[in-house]
Amino acid sequence: MIIVDAHEDIAFNWMAGGRDWRRSALDIRREEAGQADKRRAGLASIGLPESLAGNVAVICATLFTAPRSRHASAWDSLSYSDAREAYDLASSQLDYYERLADEHDQIALVTDREQLDAVLATWEDGRPESERQVGLVILMENADPIIEPEQFEEWYARGVRIVGPAWTASRYCGGTGQPGPLTDEGRELLEIMAEFSALLDLSHMAEEACREALDRYEGPVFASHSNPRRFCATDRHLEDGMIRQLAERDGVCGTVLFNRFLSNHWSGPPRLPLDVVLQVIDHVCQLTGSADHVGIGSDLDGGFGAESAPAGIDTVADIRDIGSGLAERGYQSDDISAIMNGNMLRMLRTALPEG
Repeated sequence: MIIVDAHEDIAFNWMAGGRDWRRSALDIRREEAGQADKRRAGLASIGLPESLAGNVAVICATLFTAPRSRHASAWDSLSYSDAREAYDLASSQLDYYERLADEHDQIALVTDREQLDAVLATWEDGRPESERQVGLVILMENADPIIEPEQFEEWYARGVRIVGPAWTASRYCGGTGQPGPLTDEGRELLEIMAEFSALLDLSHMAEEACREALDRYEGPVFASHSNPRRFCATDRHLEDGMIRQLAERDGVCGTVLFNRFLSNHWSGPPRLPLDVVLQVIDHVCQLTGSADHVGIGSDLDGGFGAESAPAGIDTVADIRDIGSGLAERGYQSDDISAIMNGNMLRMLRTALPEG
């Protein structure tokens, strides 16, 4: 069974910490073992070899930028003070993805349905492992690199197919820790994105902005990496009513594999059991009445390392064990397939243009 991971900060990890995604996460760990500044980022858990080994066939790969006002550590050194700096940082990350695809036969940028289908075809039974590809769909996390709403067209032409307007508050809306609605620019941005049927990512949007966007946006919507507030009671995550509203729009929320986002009480070792991830997924299924509105948005290496992921998730290859856990809970194969890949593929097929 293939896996779609709706959120990995691949380019940011390269630019901020020199982690080359083409290499094994285990090799990166060994290299960083004696470097205190690198250890702050935690144990590396994502890499192309692990993605291929774990059947992670499609990844929403981010362009992540952080405002300088939220500078927190050396790991956040790639920050910006204005829209032009944000644009340059995100553009450099997109250059990195283009270089990965140009230089490695097993990495493909996915900008349309034909390219998505071509990647998925490499995972069909009978195809040799050496021919398998991991498809990267570009997700802009925080829309401040879009200098003005009309400039989204430029980003779309370069391959951006998903936009999350906020991380913290942006020029477009309130965000995590900084509540507020959509701004006038944010409303205009959504109108322009809808013309392209771009996928709107609600993760990190403040609740007021999120609810307004669900009512206003005419294109497809999902939350790439957000858990229910039932498990992590902060504005970073989705209240049950927001999850129902997202499901009414046929959206999907991606389960984040970070212990701090899986429990209100976790503050360090030991790691949480993998069963907590299954509880999160089951909660969304029970809340929405089906298995059609939850998937995986791991956020692995998104500011935390493997030691802060649930027990059993040592690298991205271990995401497949979530499927096994769901089977043990009595989930049927069709529902497991929907959770592990089908729901997110539905979102992508809705957003991607024909080839």
